[in-house]
Amino acid sequence: MTIAENDWSRREVLTSTAGGLAGASLALPGSALAETRQYEALDVRLVVNGTAQAMRIDPRVSLLDLLRERLGLIGTKKGCDHGQCGACTVLVNGRRICSCLTLAVLHEGDEVTTVEGLGSRGALHPLQSAFIANDGFQCGFCTPGQICSAIGMLDEVARGEPSHVSDDLLAPVLSDPEIRERMSGNLCRCGAYPNIVAAIREAAGEMNA
Repeated sequence: MTIAENDWSRREVLTSTAGGLAGASLALPGSALAETRQYEALDVRLVVNGTAQAMRIDPRVSLLDLLRERLGLIGTKKGCDHGQCGACTVLVNGRRICSCLTLAVLHEGDEVTTVEGLGSRGALHPLQSAFIANDGFQCGFCTPGQICSAIGMLDEVARGEPSHVSDDLLAPVLSDPEIRERMSGNLCRCGAYPNIVAAIREAAGEMNA
């Protein structure tokens, strides 16, 4: 048998095997392909950027998808969808979370703030202004999550919550190493980290003043 004949017969075997497995899976009544599970929609009520929202949703919908797909708040970005990049960070009851990692139905009655709820065109939040003044972004994809995370982070410092690099666990000081450590969950693909740190430092001084 030649090499060409051997390769051809191998392809025939693989093709016929794949076809047989597909046919068998379709024939099995308990297989994933044959089973379509139905989920009962649930009512959820949230306060998003100061506005009460009530809707009926699939219980599997993430908070991120509710914000983007149902409410049109596309400032919150879907990056990795695994809680690893921080692009989807929002504030829930004042604390920062990755909205891709939580189900919307778990936040019944909660107050959610996205980047759209932080300021307006004529009255930006101090962190928004600082990011612009310090060129704290390039492509801007991660910026909404960076800003929301920074707001939550500054509140954590104000409450006296230490980080892994805090010299004084009882009275942490917002140094540049503290900012980097506390913001380490928010990734910037463009590498604008020095300007992001500068923007947060400037806004923190303005907000404290």
